[in-house]
This record gives sequence, structure tokens and C-alpha cells, in this order.
Amino acid sequence: MNFLLWTAVSFFIIGFSVLALLKRKRNHRMEPTIWFILGTTAWGVTSIMLFAWWFTTI
Repeated sequence: MNFLLWTAVSFFIIGFSVLALLKRKRNHRMEPTIWFILGTTAWGVTSIMLFAWWFTTI
């Protein structure tokens, strides 16, 4: 297993943990909800790109 796989897996696990923690502590106002959605989307797209990049290198 190479460094790119470890980077992708750790980014996914750490990001998922942070998002779960933020969701638990999130207020129900509009502005934090929008930032939560944007952050979740950015994290998901980046995770997909890292795993796709890893698959192209093997």
C-alpha cells in the first residue's frame, strides 16, 4: 500500500469524523447550515478525487 492510498483513507476517516462532530454540535440557523452543506460537498468531492487518483496509479 502506497502513500497516496494512506492519504486518501486518512482524509476520508478524519473528514468523516469531523463532519459527524460538527453535525452533532450544529445550530439550526441558516448560515451554519449552508456552510455545513458546502463543507460536506467539498469534502466528498475531494475524497472521490483522491480515490480516483489512487485507482489510476495502480
